[in-house]
Amino acid sequence: MPDKRKRDSASTREQADEDREWLTLGQAAAYLGAAQSTVRKWADGGRLPTFYTPGRHRRFRRSDLDAFLAGSPPAPPAGERRRVLVVDDDAGLRAYVRTNLELEGYDVREAASAQEGLAAVEEELPDVVLLDVKMPEVDGWNLLRRVRERHGVETIPVIMYSGELEQADEAAQRGAQAFLGNPFDPARLLEAARQVLGS
Repeated sequence: MPDKRKRDSASTREQADEDREWLTLGQAAAYLGAAQSTVRKWADGGRLPTFYTPGRHRRFRRSDLDAFLAGSPPAPPAGERRRVLVVDDDAGLRAYVRTNLELEGYDVREAASAQEGLAAVEEELPDVVLLDVKMPEVDGWNLLRRVRERHGVETIPVIMYSGELEQADEAAQRGAQAFLGNPFDPARLLEAARQVLGS
Protein backbone atom coordinates (compact mmCIF):
# COMPACT_ATOMS: atom_id res chain seq x y z
CA MET A 1 0.00 0.00 0.00
CA PRO A 2 2.78 2.53 0.76
CA ASP A 3 4.30 1.85 -2.68
CA LYS A 4 1.00 2.69 -4.37
CA ARG A 5 0.76 5.96 -2.43
CA LYS A 6 4.32 6.83 -3.51
CA ARG A 7 3.48 6.12 -7.15
CA ASP A 8 0.29 8.19 -6.91
CA SER A 9 2.20 11.04 -5.27
CA ALA A 10 4.91 10.94 -7.97
CA SER A 11 2.27 10.92 -10.69
CA THR A 12 0.51 13.89 -9.09
CA ARG A 13 3.81 15.83 -8.90
CA GLU A 14 4.56 15.09 -12.57
CA GLN A 15 1.11 16.32 -13.59
CA ALA A 16 1.54 19.45 -11.50
CA ASP A 17 4.93 20.13 -13.13
CA GLU A 18 3.39 19.67 -16.58
CA ASP A 19 0.49 22.00 -15.71
CA ARG A 20 2.97 24.67 -14.54
CA GLU A 21 4.91 24.35 -17.81
CA TRP A 22 1.90 25.43 -19.93
CA LEU A 23 0.31 28.86 -19.44
CA THR A 24 -2.94 30.37 -20.69
CA LEU A 25 -2.92 33.61 -22.67
CA GLY A 26 -3.65 35.63 -19.53
CA GLN A 27 -0.94 33.87 -17.55
CA ALA A 28 1.56 34.32 -20.39
CA ALA A 29 0.73 38.02 -20.64
CA ALA A 30 1.31 38.44 -16.91
CA TYR A 31 4.53 36.43 -17.11
CA LEU A 32 5.84 38.63 -19.94
CA GLY A 33 4.47 41.86 -18.45
CA ALA A 34 2.54 42.67 -21.63
CA ALA A 35 -1.07 43.10 -22.68
CA GLN A 36 -2.90 40.02 -23.93
CA SER A 37 -3.45 41.72 -27.31
CA THR A 38 0.32 42.25 -27.61
CA VAL A 39 1.04 38.61 -26.82
CA ARG A 40 -1.53 37.59 -29.45
CA LYS A 41 0.27 39.75 -32.04
CA TRP A 42 3.64 38.24 -31.15
CA ALA A 43 2.17 34.76 -31.46
CA ASP A 44 0.31 35.49 -34.71
CA GLY A 45 3.47 37.03 -36.14
CA GLY A 46 5.47 33.91 -35.39
CA ARG A 47 7.69 35.52 -32.75
CA LEU A 48 6.23 33.44 -29.92
CA PRO A 49 5.34 29.74 -30.30
CA THR A 50 1.73 28.94 -29.42
CA PHE A 51 -0.08 25.67 -28.81
CA TYR A 52 -3.79 25.47 -29.58
CA THR A 53 -6.08 23.13 -27.70
CA PRO A 54 -8.84 21.33 -29.65
CA GLY A 55 -11.18 24.02 -28.32
CA ARG A 56 -8.95 26.66 -30.01
CA HIS A 57 -7.56 28.09 -26.74
CA ARG A 58 -3.98 29.30 -26.81
CA ARG A 59 -1.36 27.75 -24.54
CA PHE A 60 2.23 28.93 -24.10
CA ARG A 61 5.19 26.90 -22.93
CA ARG A 62 7.07 28.55 -20.06
CA SER A 63 10.47 27.69 -21.56
CA ASP A 64 9.45 29.46 -24.81
CA LEU A 65 8.46 32.55 -22.81
CA ASP A 66 11.81 32.49 -21.01
CA ALA A 67 13.64 32.28 -24.35
CA PHE A 68 11.52 35.13 -25.70
CA LEU A 69 12.38 37.29 -22.69
CA ALA A 70 16.06 36.47 -23.16
CA GLY A 71 15.80 37.78 -26.71
CA SER A 72 16.46 34.48 -28.45
CA PRO A 73 13.84 32.37 -30.20
CA PRO A 74 13.42 28.78 -29.05
CA ALA A 75 15.89 26.53 -30.82
CA PRO A 76 14.39 23.99 -33.21
CA PRO A 77 14.98 20.32 -32.46
CA ALA A 78 18.23 18.86 -33.78
CA GLY A 79 18.18 17.16 -37.16
CA GLU A 80 16.51 17.88 -40.44
CA ARG A 81 13.14 19.61 -40.31
CA ARG A 82 10.41 17.58 -42.01
CA ARG A 83 8.01 19.40 -44.33
CA VAL A 84 4.22 19.23 -43.96
CA LEU A 85 1.71 20.70 -46.41
CA VAL A 86 -1.79 21.38 -45.06
CA VAL A 87 -4.43 21.87 -47.77
CA ASP A 88 -7.75 23.05 -46.35
CA ASP A 89 -10.09 25.99 -46.96
CA ASP A 90 -10.65 26.26 -43.18
CA ALA A 91 -8.11 28.83 -41.96
CA GLY A 92 -8.71 27.95 -38.30
CA LEU A 93 -7.92 24.28 -38.79
CA ARG A 94 -4.82 25.10 -40.84
CA ALA A 95 -3.58 27.40 -38.05
CA TYR A 96 -4.25 24.73 -35.41
CA VAL A 97 -2.30 22.07 -37.30
CA ARG A 98 0.51 24.44 -38.30
CA THR A 99 1.09 25.80 -34.81
CA ASN A 100 1.11 22.43 -33.12
CA LEU A 101 3.43 20.81 -35.65
CA GLU A 102 5.78 23.81 -35.71
CA LEU A 103 6.16 23.51 -31.95
CA GLU A 104 7.49 20.01 -32.56
CA GLY A 105 10.05 21.25 -35.07
CA TYR A 106 8.28 20.62 -38.39
CA ASP A 107 8.19 23.06 -41.29
CA VAL A 108 4.55 23.61 -42.19
CA ARG A 109 3.17 25.22 -45.32
CA GLU A 110 -0.50 26.09 -45.78
CA ALA A 111 -2.68 26.08 -48.88
CA ALA A 112 -6.26 27.37 -48.88
CA SER A 113 -7.31 25.56 -52.06
CA ALA A 114 -6.44 22.58 -54.22
CA GLN A 115 -4.82 24.92 -56.76
CA GLU A 116 -2.57 26.44 -54.08
CA GLY A 117 -1.77 22.96 -52.80
CA LEU A 118 -0.70 21.72 -56.21
CA ALA A 119 1.49 24.79 -56.71
CA ALA A 120 3.10 24.22 -53.30
CA VAL A 121 3.85 20.57 -54.14
CA GLU A 122 5.44 21.61 -57.44
CA GLU A 123 7.55 24.24 -55.72
CA GLU A 124 8.89 21.94 -52.98
CA LEU A 125 7.98 18.31 -52.31
CA PRO A 126 6.62 17.91 -48.77
CA ASP A 127 7.24 14.88 -46.57
CA VAL A 128 3.49 14.51 -46.05
CA VAL A 129 0.30 16.21 -47.29
CA LEU A 130 -2.71 16.67 -45.02
CA LEU A 131 -5.63 17.06 -47.40
CA ASP A 132 -9.26 17.99 -46.77
CA VAL A 133 -11.76 16.18 -49.01
CA LYS A 134 -14.38 18.92 -49.19
CA MET A 135 -13.12 22.15 -50.72
CA PRO A 136 -14.78 24.57 -53.14
CA GLU A 137 -14.12 24.35 -56.89
CA VAL A 138 -11.52 21.54 -56.92
CA ASP A 139 -11.97 18.98 -54.13
CA GLY A 140 -9.38 16.91 -52.34
CA TRP A 141 -9.96 13.81 -54.48
CA ASN A 142 -8.97 15.73 -57.61
CA LEU A 143 -5.87 17.12 -55.96
CA LEU A 144 -4.89 13.64 -54.80
CA ARG A 145 -5.29 12.34 -58.36
CA ARG A 146 -3.13 15.15 -59.79
CA VAL A 147 -0.39 14.63 -57.21
CA ARG A 148 -0.37 10.87 -57.87
CA GLU A 149 -0.29 11.37 -61.65
CA ARG A 150 2.68 13.74 -61.43
CA HIS A 151 4.69 12.16 -58.64
CA GLY A 152 3.54 8.54 -58.28
CA VAL A 153 1.82 6.75 -55.43
CA GLU A 154 4.83 6.19 -53.18
CA THR A 155 6.56 9.57 -53.47
CA ILE A 156 4.47 11.70 -51.10
CA PRO A 157 2.32 10.26 -48.29
CA VAL A 158 -1.14 11.85 -48.29
CA ILE A 159 -3.50 11.80 -45.32
CA MET A 160 -7.07 12.71 -46.27
CA TYR A 161 -9.78 13.77 -43.87
CA SER A 162 -13.37 14.96 -43.75
CA GLY A 163 -15.95 15.83 -41.13
CA GLU A 164 -18.76 14.27 -43.12
CA LEU A 165 -17.50 11.39 -45.23
CA GLU A 166 -16.37 7.91 -44.30
CA GLN A 167 -14.60 6.68 -47.41
CA ALA A 168 -11.48 4.97 -46.14
CA ASP A 169 -11.63 2.23 -48.80
CA GLU A 170 -11.90 4.76 -51.61
CA ALA A 171 -9.04 6.79 -50.16
CA ALA A 172 -6.83 3.70 -50.07
CA GLN A 173 -7.75 2.76 -53.64
CA ARG A 174 -6.90 6.26 -54.82
CA GLY A 175 -3.49 6.13 -53.14
CA ALA A 176 -3.96 7.96 -49.84
CA GLN A 177 -1.80 6.85 -46.94
CA ALA A 178 -4.69 7.22 -44.49
CA PHE A 179 -8.22 8.58 -44.19
CA LEU A 180 -9.83 10.18 -41.14
CA GLY A 181 -13.61 10.35 -41.35
CA ASN A 182 -16.58 11.14 -39.20
CA PRO A 183 -16.35 12.00 -36.33
CA PHE A 184 -13.33 14.08 -37.35
CA ASP A 185 -10.92 15.12 -34.62
CA PRO A 186 -8.01 17.51 -35.40
CA ALA A 187 -5.94 15.83 -32.68
CA ARG A 188 -6.19 12.54 -34.59
CA LEU A 189 -4.98 14.32 -37.72
CA LEU A 190 -1.92 15.59 -35.85
CA GLU A 191 -1.22 12.10 -34.53
CA ALA A 192 -1.54 10.58 -38.01
CA ALA A 193 0.92 13.16 -39.35
CA ARG A 194 3.39 12.40 -36.56
CA GLN A 195 3.17 8.67 -37.27
CA VAL A 196 3.83 9.14 -41.00
CA LEU A 197 6.67 11.59 -40.37
CA GLY A 198 8.15 9.30 -37.75
CA SER A 199 8.19 6.39 -40.20
